[in-house]
Amino acid sequence: MQVDGRDASHGRVTIRQVAEQAGVSIATVSRVVNGHGDVSVQTRETVRRVMRERGYPASPRTRTTRNGTGPARTALVGVIMPVVHPGYFAVILSGAAEALYEHDMRAVLCPTRHSRSREASLLERLAHGATDGAILVLPEESTAELLELTAQGLPLVVVDPLREMAAGFPVVSAAHSAGATLATRHLLELGHRRIAAITGPAGWLASQERLRGYHGALAGEGVLPDPAVIVSSDFAVDGGRAAAAALLDLPDPPTAIFAFNDSMAIGAMQTARARGLRLPADLSVVGFDDTSEAVSVVPGLTTVRQPLAEMGRIAVSLLLRQIEDRRIEPMRVELETTLVIRDSTAPPGTIRRH
Repeated sequence: MQVDGRDASHGRVTIRQVAEQAGVSIATVSRVVNGHGDVSVQTRETVRRVMRERGYPASPRTRTTRNGTGPARTALVGVIMPVVHPGYFAVILSGAAEALYEHDMRAVLCPTRHSRSREASLLERLAHGATDGAILVLPEESTAELLELTAQGLPLVVVDPLREMAAGFPVVSAAHSAGATLATRHLLELGHRRIAAITGPAGWLASQERLRGYHGALAGEGVLPDPAVIVSSDFAVDGGRAAAAALLDLPDPPTAIFAFNDSMAIGAMQTARARGLRLPADLSVVGFDDTSEAVSVVPGLTTVRQPLAEMGRIAVSLLLRQIEDRRIEPMRVELETTLVIRDSTAPPGTIRRH
């Protein structure tokens, strides 16, 4: 509910309202508030006029740069992520922490346990000077909500966004669609045609992109996708077990499963082995991520490697550019994925039903 253009729940004007009245994007308002130079004089004056009229706070917290002006920096960066394990999150954190160490800075780990309210509370604390900036992995907030924080002077970078981010916001991700195409094409080249997909939660950007790559690879070989062999799950081992059980119970079960992360792939392998299936003679399995578990599982998991540590390092690089008031080019970085072939895939055999 809004009263006189204000957010009634918080009693303040939002950055979205300023952007709408000024006729510009939310990102442009954020750049004006933070004093970035890549905004025309006319646009800057228009935004500032609207901010004055609407009572929007025009002075973000000040930050020190390498020239020593302003208050002392904390040399701390918040790293906000749902959990530290499984390996996907741990490797991103490791890359970010190492890059920060090289710049004589430290990471403040902020797990949210997938709680939107906890994440919002942590971000609010960081915005009030607890750190010099923050790296968010799979954040729950929308672009508009995150830009509200940047307008307060908190530099932010998103790693692997949960949903599509508006243009102009610093984002680091992997080439999900291209990686899924590699995985599916590998199974097709082995001779598989009945290829199942265990996807992540509906609405997650990574899951949507990987599904697009899966469909694209099938279409390239003239294989029609069967909705019966596309099962949604939760990126967890238990979810992979349950999804694989449903797939193997089909009257015409798949000869191969492409799971959209390594955890679900390992769960699928456990279900197949519990039913007496030989891997990969009776069932091929491919994962996505290339975490340490992909190497330790037997047979070794064929998977798509995301450069997770590099994603963390690049996020730090983009964040430092903001902290030091340097222009960020490009704002959106997408890193290449590669297929790592191990022992969990082979030409199709004969599925033995339970």
